Amino acid sequence: MSVLAIFGPTASGKSAVAEAIAARVPAELVSADSMQVYRGLPILTNQADAPTRLVGIWELNHEASVGEFAALAHEAIDEILAAGRLPVVVGGTGLYLRAALVDLELPPPPEEGSRERWSALYDERGAAAAHAELAARDPGTAAFVHPNDRRRVVRALELAESGLSLRPGRSRLWSAETRQPTAIVGLDVPKPVVERRIAERTVAMLAAGAAEEARAALAGPISSTARKVIGLEEAALLPADEAREAIAARTRRYAAYQRKWMRRIPDLAIVAADRPVGEVADAVLEVARARQLLPARRAG
Repeated sequence: MSVLAIFGPTASGKSAVAEAIAARVPAELVSADSMQVYRGLPILTNQADAPTRLVGIWELNHEASVGEFAALAHEAIDEILAAGRLPVVVGGTGLYLRAALVDLELPPPPEEGSRERWSALYDERGAAAAHAELAARDPGTAAFVHPNDRRRVVRALELAESGLSLRPGRSRLWSAETRQPTAIVGLDVPKPVVERRIAERTVAMLAAGAAEEARAALAGPISSTARKVIGLEEAALLPADEAREAIAARTRRYAAYQRKWMRRIPDLAIVAADRPVGEVADAVLEVARARQLLPARRAG
């Protein structure tokens, strides 16, 4: 027995399928969602009621990083394996899923003040000047980062200042290599079904108090990473009808982005998920058995 990972667009039923799997085999769930790591936003981040590791682990003022998350995910997976149970990694965020499964060569966080300095250069002197500075320091990275991509230009300058590069010689992000033998399953749900579920879930979230939750979060200290929670500012600041439309539209765009990630994951097994949750869970477990990560079904 080793690791089972489940990925798919938001509203594809990942959490429900993972919970059904945990009811069928000795398993523990591990979240790979960059927003569910925060406390205080259970409605907006759609946190499951079932016990799941790495959910609600950080306060809202914590600046999250992939490297910090990866270390915690590896520790959780190894503990579950040592206890003789199946780790089921449930991914809503593609990069966090890969970080949980793979030993990524992640660059260190920037030195204190570095991001502010390079951000100021970009904003004050302009995109072309900042990109020219990057080209002088790291021409290989400058060749594939567009000058208008402010975030990546600034990050690349931070790394170049430390003698590192945003474009390392070898990346494990899209390799088939994993830390443990792993079956990665993608849940395939037709786009119209996903969009209908997104609309229904948005209505349910607002009815459950998402606006009040968002206002409480924004009233206190909150990190730049926590501010990226979909629906946070919309729910807090917009009238209910406008908030519903804005949140649903943003969520649809995010689902499209997740589909792109899903197509790039190596050795992904696709399972049709537009059917009862129990059937999907059984199909996912059959994938794991076919890859010899679980015992075969007993006859009779």
